[in-house]
Amino acid sequence: MKSLSTVIGAALLALSLSAMAEDAKPAAGAATATPAAAPAEMGTEAEAQAMSEKAAKLVDEKGEAAFETFKTKDGGFQAKDLYVFCMDLTGKILSHPLKPELVGKDMLSFDKYGDKPFEKMVELAKGAEGKGWVDYKWPLPGGTDPQDKKSYIIKNSKGFLCGVGAYVKK
Repeated sequence: MKSLSTVIGAALLALSLSAMAEDAKPAAGAATATPAAAPAEMGTEAEAQAMSEKAAKLVDEKGEAAFETFKTKDGGFQAKDLYVFCMDLTGKILSHPLKPELVGKDMLSFDKYGDKPFEKMVELAKGAEGKGWVDYKWPLPGGTDPQDKKSYIIKNSKGFLCGVGAYVKK
């Protein structure tokens, strides 16, 4: 009898917790928080383009020595959620201040979010103008859900590209 009471009590507790969890869910169509909140300040497309152009000038002057400046938070190449990344024209990452583990990796065929952003960047850099915007999907820092993002990339005089990406505001 005592074990039956324990089982019934446990079942009632589980039902009440389940009901409370249902009450806590947002209504259908209601906005929900994403796993990673957007940084307090998000960079704009204009800021991303300006930073990319500034980075291209520094690379033209200093070559790969510019990568050290890109890594430092107070070097003028990391602001809000913006940062400079560089890659060669085969798709190998040369510099990435936030994910140094990517340096040396071939990202040309990377297709985790439904497109090949690095392939698009290399194609654009190899084009006549050698610069411009590339649209793609990428999660917010610390998140997993892909968001609309675009990077302004420029092929520099040293023969590789650098870019700065900004999330597209909706």
